[in-house]
Amino acid sequence: MRDRAGGDGRLGATRYPWRAIAVYAHLARAGFRRQSQYRLAMFAGLFTNCVFGFVRAAVMLAAVRAAGDFGGYDEGSIGAYVWLSQGLLGAMQFMGPPLDLADRVRNGDIAIDFLRPVDVQFGYLAGDLGRAAATMLPRGVPSVLIGVLTFGLVMPSTPGPYLLGAVSVLLAVALSFLCLFGVALIGFWVVETRGIRVLYQVAGTFLAGLFVPVHMFPAWLRTVAQATPFPSILQAPIDVLSGRITGMAAVSVVAVQVFWVLVVGGTGRLLLAAGRRKLEVQGG
Repeated sequence: MRDRAGGDGRLGATRYPWRAIAVYAHLARAGFRRQSQYRLAMFAGLFTNCVFGFVRAAVMLAAVRAAGDFGGYDEGSIGAYVWLSQGLLGAMQFMGPPLDLADRVRNGDIAIDFLRPVDVQFGYLAGDLGRAAATMLPRGVPSVLIGVLTFGLVMPSTPGPYLLGAVSVLLAVALSFLCLFGVALIGFWVVETRGIRVLYQVAGTFLAGLFVPVHMFPAWLRTVAQATPFPSILQAPIDVLSGRITGMAAVSVVAVQVFWVLVVGGTGRLLLAAGRRKLEVQGG
C-alpha cells in the first residue's frame, strides 16, 4: 500500500516526518478529549484513590512506627510512596479496562487498522499518552495534594527530581501501555485473553510495588521483580519523584526504564508482524 506522501502507507514518514508527528499529536489530543468526557468516572476514581490512600497510609505508618527500620522508609517517605502510587495508578492502567485493541484483534477489525496510513503501535500509544495525561490532572495530582495536606509527605525541595520524574512518569506510562499492547496481541493465537490479563494485573501490580515497595521484597523476590519491566512502571517513577534516589542513581533508573520500553516495544512489534501474517479475514 502506497500513498501520495511517499512510501509505504505510513504518512510518508521518511520524506515528511512532520506529517507523522502532527498525526500522532492529533491522536494524543483525541485520547485526551475522549478521556476528559468521563468526568464523573474520574471524580469517582479520585474518591476511590483517596479512600484507599488513607487506608494504605494508615497501615504503612503503623508498620513504620512499630518496626523502627522499615526497609529504609520513615513516616514522611512512606507517605510519599503511598500517595504517589495512588496518584499514578490511574495513568498506568493496571486496574483499568482492556485496550480497545483486544476486541479488535478478537473480531478481526484489526485488519482495518493495518490498512490505515498510521503505524498501529505508535497510533495506539499516542492515544494512550493523551488518556494518561487526562487522568493525571483531575485524579493523579489532587490525590498527591490530599496526601501532602493530610500526611505531610517528604518531597524534594529542588526542581531536579521533578524534572527527571516527569521523564520517568512518561516512560512508565509508555511501558505500561506497551505491556498491555503485547497482552492484547496474544489474541491472535488464543480465543480469549481475559485470563492472561487477570494474571498480568495480579502479577504486575505486585511486582511493580503497588502493595509494598519493591525495596522491601526478600532478596530473591526483588531479583525476580527486577528481571521484569514491572518495577519500571510504578516503583521507578515513585523513587525518582519522591527523591528517594537522586543524581546518577536516578539517571540509571530512568535508563533502565528506557531499556524496558525498547525491549517490550520491540517485542510488541514482532508480535504485531507475526499476527498480521496469521490474520485471516473472511467476507467482504
